[in-house]
Amino acid sequence: MSTEETSRFVRLRVELVVEVDDQEAVTRAALARIADDPEMPDDERAHAEGAVTEDTAEALAYLVDPFDLVGEVPGVELAQASWSSEQIDYDPDSPEWDLDEDDVQEDEEEEAVG
Repeated sequence: MSTEETSRFVRLRVELVVEVDDQEAVTRAALARIADDPEMPDDERAHAEGAVTEDTAEALAYLVDPFDLVGEVPGVELAQASWSSEQIDYDPDSPEWDLDEDDVQEDEEEEAVG
């Protein structure tokens, strides 16, 4: 396939598991970001403040910006992004949390098809 036939768009999947050791700091930072957003309508601001106050995962999702991941990468413009966060039970020793698990499964599927 020539360069002209390939898509200019790339899906970049990133999965992070973070440990929040200061929930109040995360909430304060999210509330500060909300307060500093001059374009946010008042009703949306009230909803966002309530969400980040009640749920640390929501506060963290409000603070994480996918543009920050690629904003400084030369030759790349963010076309679309979506993200979410949720509180989870995490056991780093569990095989369930093997980060390469999806890659291995995809490789095996490609070999079966190819």
